[in-house]
Amino acid sequence: MSTLAGEPLGRTGDSLGRIASQFPVLEREGLHYLDTAATAQKPLAVIEAMDDLLRHHNASIHRGVYPLAVEATDRFEGARDRAAAWLGSISRETIFTKNATEAINLVAHAWGGANLREGDLVVLTQMEHHSNIVPWQMACQAAGAELAYVPIDEEGELVLDALDPLLERGPKLVGVVHASNVLGTINPVEEIVRRAHAAGAAVLVDGTQAVPQLPVDLRAIDADFYVWTAHKAYGPTGLGILHGRAEMLEAMPPFLGGGHMISTVDWQVSRYAELPHKFEAGTSPIAEAVGMGAAVAWLAELGMERVRAHERELVAYALERLVDVPGLRVFGPPSAARRGAVVSFAVEGVHPHDVAEILARDGVCVRAGHHCAQPLMRVLGVPATTRASFAVHNTREDVDALIDGLHRVREIFA
Repeated sequence: MSTLAGEPLGRTGDSLGRIASQFPVLEREGLHYLDTAATAQKPLAVIEAMDDLLRHHNASIHRGVYPLAVEATDRFEGARDRAAAWLGSISRETIFTKNATEAINLVAHAWGGANLREGDLVVLTQMEHHSNIVPWQMACQAAGAELAYVPIDEEGELVLDALDPLLERGPKLVGVVHASNVLGTINPVEEIVRRAHAAGAAVLVDGTQAVPQLPVDLRAIDADFYVWTAHKAYGPTGLGILHGRAEMLEAMPPFLGGGHMISTVDWQVSRYAELPHKFEAGTSPIAEAVGMGAAVAWLAELGMERVRAHERELVAYALERLVDVPGLRVFGPPSAARRGAVVSFAVEGVHPHDVAEILARDGVCVRAGHHCAQPLMRVLGVPATTRASFAVHNTREDVDALIDGLHRVREIFA
């Protein structure tokens, strides 16, 4: 049992070891949900906040003066305020998109389109998700710019010595994932941002996995752009968040055009709205924003230091027990202190999808595939992996179920 299991959590009265009761879906018998890196399950606080909005406060936001519209607007903008304050940003620098992928595309096309020129360089890392590769490929192809990648070592960590020669070439932007969705590696983003800025480069950090797992302070990180998504942070799908430096956002052209992102429209030219609305064309995901705000409040009440400690303990226990499974290879840092709540592995002679299928028969929910990281898979020398990822509601019993299932895999394929 977690060492935190006896500590109270404010109004919930639960501990991190017993918090599963707040997740309705986990009432299903025999369910061991180990796929939070794909999407997190939703606590009652999120479900009830969205239900309350749709039942009692549903209206289009920003322009209505009747009570429903004012209430909906207050809840929508309140969620933005809450998310910004939680991570150390401000509301005018906090932009809502439909997901983290769109947030990165926004930067790649709006900032990249205005700043990248033929011969310029963009630096990424070998552990990036496709969402932080493909948009930059598109932007570089359009501009005639070049892409280069910081390699990883045998333990799945960045070779930071390889960053310096790339920075000496004067890249326009460095893009780096905060915590890998495959390896679990937690990257030293503050150091990378500092070194990139010293070389004159802008920096985008993909915080999709980090925000629900780690204490994140955007002021300390000091990136020019930081993106994450609600649905991996116990909120709903359909909402991504981009935190950007105001002066850079103001200099960028809008990514999408239409209603809400304008101040005036004439026959030939339009003037655009102030931040953050300049980048939020059309009807906003209102209920989703409210759900995200509830998720942020819920996580803040738990305390991210405690979330991190709980998940780190589970990962350490999982790494310890996975060693006992014959023919199993774990990818990523060997220490739980150096990785997030993700463990990817391969079982010798067994396809990852077969592993996942056998585990599923016992209610163990894991992910199998390339995890939107095909270039990284080629570096690792495998076509795919099986991935278990942990959350605040998981316990050692979930890890034990995973290990029991993996021993069954070995028996079946012996």
